[in-house]
Amino acid sequence: MVMTRAWRDGTAVERDFPVDRVSDLLEHDDGTFVWVDHVDPGPDGLDQVEDELGVHVLAVEDALERGQRPKLDRYRDSLFLVVYDVQGLDDDGELVTHEVKAFVTHRALVTIHGPEVDLGAVERRLDANADLADRGVPWLVWGLLDAVVDHATSAVEDIGARIDDLEDDLFEHGNPREQQIQRRSFRLRKALGVLRRQVVPTRDSVGSLLHGDAETIADGIRPYFRDVEDHLVSIADSVEQLRDAVSSVLDTNLNLASNRQNTVMKKVTSWAAIIAIPTAITGFFGQNVTFPGEGHWSGFLASVSLIVATSLVLYRVFKSKDWL
Repeated sequence: MVMTRAWRDGTAVERDFPVDRVSDLLEHDDGTFVWVDHVDPGPDGLDQVEDELGVHVLAVEDALERGQRPKLDRYRDSLFLVVYDVQGLDDDGELVTHEVKAFVTHRALVTIHGPEVDLGAVERRLDANADLADRGVPWLVWGLLDAVVDHATSAVEDIGARIDDLEDDLFEHGNPREQQIQRRSFRLRKALGVLRRQVVPTRDSVGSLLHGDAETIADGIRPYFRDVEDHLVSIADSVEQLRDAVSSVLDTNLNLASNRQNTVMKKVTSWAAIIAIPTAITGFFGQNVTFPGEGHWSGFLASVSLIVATSLVLYRVFKSKDWL
């Protein structure tokens, strides 16, 4: 599947035209620029893009390989950009991300992604900011980056809210379900790790666009790219803070579990001590020797009284020390 759009002098003029018309559109009018959106193209489709726009063969090879790291590669007449679109957390708490690649030339943007990616958000953003269309391809690149960053920001906010829920669950009355909290914590930490690997490096790509590596892309629309960079810096800071928060939740959960175990051990030890005294007393009175009160009710009452008295004394002592 291929979606194509063309603008001339800042005005949308044509869409859904064949890819083999791209070079013709660009050849006859310097004010025309195009966006070609390829859904899961094969080698033939990218060869056609290479022929129409003259992108570098190494960039085409990278576009065919899945699992590229986020980056911005510069060639003589084009750029090759890799970003990851964050779809959010699924029902199992796993972060869902999808790879989006782009060829950027002076008058064309070609995006490449799988069928699970919907770039409708990019198109809506471009339509909502049509007054910037006279900026050309930089406007298209900004629309792509801004949509990707907004999705990542929403995912970070969602993770932050889930960490807050975890912290509340830690101090719930009763059993806080330690294993469930640990499982949720590890999943959130894994999601933050994915953000750190696949989204945070995009900050370097945008910084390169802003600070000279590809200044022609950022000319005329620099403040908008700077806004995207600020959001990416905020995301990077939030990811580090949330990673610390998850580590704190895990440490706190372990400390609470240890404290609960200590409390249980104190209670068990206290009751064992209370039980040990009556056992010792009954053992003493059960000796096979003569002792005062042997064979009389007075001896039985003395032993029972001693058991009750010592048990109550131990109970009050342990209770005062908060062991029971």
